[in-house]
Amino acid sequence: MTSGSTWTAKQNKLFENALAVYDKDAPDRWQNLARAVGGNKSVEDVKRHYEMLVEDVNQIESGQIPLPNYRKLGGPNSKGCSALVDEEQRLKSLRIQ
Repeated sequence: MTSGSTWTAKQNKLFENALAVYDKDAPDRWQNLARAVGGNKSVEDVKRHYEMLVEDVNQIESGQIPLPNYRKLGGPNSKGCSALVDEEQRLKSLRIQ
């Protein structure tokens, strides 16, 4: 494993946001993603992380991995539930191709 193999929650968020900016046709996509994530991530680290994300999304979409059964933490306007829905929508909007 390389020194860049551990990803923090912040780096994951930066990575996902950068994916929305640098789509598959963007010049120097992988270098830009690595730069956006920071933390000494190499192009290879970013490519490997992307491949793992694509595999996870494919398994979820094909039903191989069930969605978690989240408990409701409050009423219908619970901030926690709203955050989960927002995060799900954000992930769906990423261009994973």
